[in-house]
Amino acid sequence: MTLTPMVRQFVLHWGQMGHAWGINRTMAQVHALLFVTAEPLDAEAISQALEVSRSNVSTSLRELIEWGVVARVHTIGDRRDRFVALKDVLETFRRIVAERKRREVDPTIGLLERCLAQEVDPEDRFAREQLARLLEFMRLVSDWHAQIERLPTGAILRLLRGGSALMKLVSPGGPPPAGEGVEPSEPDRSGPDQPGREDRNHRNSADQSSS
Repeated sequence: MTLTPMVRQFVLHWGQMGHAWGINRTMAQVHALLFVTAEPLDAEAISQALEVSRSNVSTSLRELIEWGVVARVHTIGDRRDRFVALKDVLETFRRIVAERKRREVDPTIGLLERCLAQEVDPEDRFAREQLARLLEFMRLVSDWHAQIERLPTGAILRLLRGGSALMKLVSPGGPPPAGEGVEPSEPDRSGPDQPGREDRNHRNSADQSSS
């Protein structure tokens, strides 16, 4: 399998980005190749296309399957395992975020909770305050992710596309509260023996016409 210049450029860049995110470069390149390839590929084809060893490809595939962004498929009459990447962009990123939360955010929350549950040492006062603030933030992130995960894909897309409107709501110069800036109307003080505004306006109009 020979990569086109465009695919090669994307695969190399995705590998560099994966390395920057703390992910194995080859694993990111394998994912990039499968993501932009319409047909499932076997490990040998992936190895030849990326010019990496079969063992490295196999390790990367196992990890990608665990992340939930690659699946193993079979073809009738072919004993070789083939692999295909999840093609939906939003669903791919949802699974990546969920896995990173499981691997990074959840263990950090657990560690912070254990640290703060320890016996109080006067020398740790400032450190405890900082860890408590960090734990509060991490819990907010975890709760936010849990709420987003409950939304269907269409709702998340609307949320992302409405980003500018949301920024206006939360920014310091956001829209005024309901009713603010609207000049209040004069209350109608008409009683049972006193005509209301509409009656008075009608009479004034009639007087002007007669004059």
